[in-house]
Amino acid sequence: MIVKLGVPSKGRLMEKTFDWFGERGVMLSRTGSDREYAGKVEGVEGVNLVLLSAGEIPRELAAGRLHLGVTGTDLIREKLVQWDQRVEELAPLGFGHADLIIAVPNCWVDVDCLDDLDAAAAAFREAHGHRMRIATKYHRLVREYLRAGGVADYRLVDSQGATEGTVKNLTAEAIADITSTGETLRANHLKILSDGPILRSQATLFRSRTARRTQEEREVLEKLIDRLEV
Repeated sequence: MIVKLGVPSKGRLMEKTFDWFGERGVMLSRTGSDREYAGKVEGVEGVNLVLLSAGEIPRELAAGRLHLGVTGTDLIREKLVQWDQRVEELAPLGFGHADLIIAVPNCWVDVDCLDDLDAAAAAFREAHGHRMRIATKYHRLVREYLRAGGVADYRLVDSQGATEGTVKNLTAEAIADITSTGETLRANHLKILSDGPILRSQATLFRSRTARRTQEEREVLEKLIDRLEV
């Protein structure tokens, strides 16, 4: 069996990951057309490159079908219960930076922090007869953060598209989403709560704790990790 390395299959995350490995003497490349999710690894024998969406890599690591994988910290912590028992963080890669934040409409002039949000949520329920909606893709992380912050009167609504637009489209009153520059938030007249981000995320190299390893695979993994100096 071969050691399997999972890498995002397209875009800047793939390109930056290829560059990061290449700078350390391990050359990753796509084989075939852009529609084919196949690749090769040069520099260390016995490593197979698997190209997947960044969102699939946490699941494959946790299931032990990948030995190593590159994905965002946010995706690991959102998708995996007790993530640190299923994967090990080996190295942040220094790109793909984004913050998971909570944002509310600019016109909510009295809402600047979680305490204000809790008060606004209670007032909203009293006025409208239902809980304030927060649109997000990150249900686990947001729920844990709001629970710790003492915010109670809300409900999370799933958003898999342009989350920043849900307030304008009247499908949510607030949002929790990933942002890197804040430009899209400002364009949609939203402001970030001052408590700080729920999570600071970046592309990171993870090792599966559940993948079965033969002696040969252990040796290949050690050789690859030594080459990467992580």
